[in-house]
Parts: sequence; structure tokens; C-alpha cells
Amino acid sequence: MNSRRCATCKFMRRRCPSDCIFFPYFPSNDPQKFACVHRIYGASNVGKMLQELPIHLRAQAVNSMYFEAKCRVEDPVYGSAGIISQLHHQIHMTEGELAKARAKMFLVNNFSHLQ
Repeated sequence: MNSRRCATCKFMRRRCPSDCIFFPYFPSNDPQKFACVHRIYGASNVGKMLQELPIHLRAQAVNSMYFEAKCRVEDPVYGSAGIISQLHHQIHMTEGELAKARAKMFLVNNFSHLQ
């Protein structure tokens, strides 16, 4: 038995067993991380996902779930896809500005050669 409970066990109001699958990934000093993930995925589903993954991939999976859950809470319709769409739009706009700047540079260079 751990002397300290993880955020999951505190949230679920249960004892934290020594082999708690959540303990390494949801520390007690960051309860919002688990609350957010739990709100979107549910504790049981998160536990099942973690058990199916090799240990070396679990931390990355928890970070991904947390990111997606945060995005889904902030934007229930689009989630992280909304962020991706915004970034794609910004890239498209910046590429357009870059093309305009290159065209202006080309015109300035050609005009200076004519004089």
C-alpha cells in the first residue's frame, strides 16, 4: 500500500494499491489531469487502455489522452481537430503572404536591373 494515493484513487475515493496502474501517470499533486481525462474517457476505460499498452508507451499515451481531453473540454465539437484546422489555416495564410513577398522582391529586383 502506498503511503500517498494517486490522483485517480483520491478522485475515486478508494485505497491506492501498491500496484496501482494510475500511480506513475496521475500524481496526487495534479488532480486536474486525471479529472479531465476521466471526464472524457472514464477511469475504467483509461485503466483498460493502460493495461493493454507496454509500460514504455504508457506515459506518452496518458499525455496524449490528457491533451485530447483538454481540447475536447475546451471545444466539445472539434476538440484537437479544431486546433489542427486553425494551424492549417494559419499555414495557408502565411504561405500566401510569403508568395506575395517573393513576388514583390522579384519585381523590385527586375525593376532595379532595368534602370
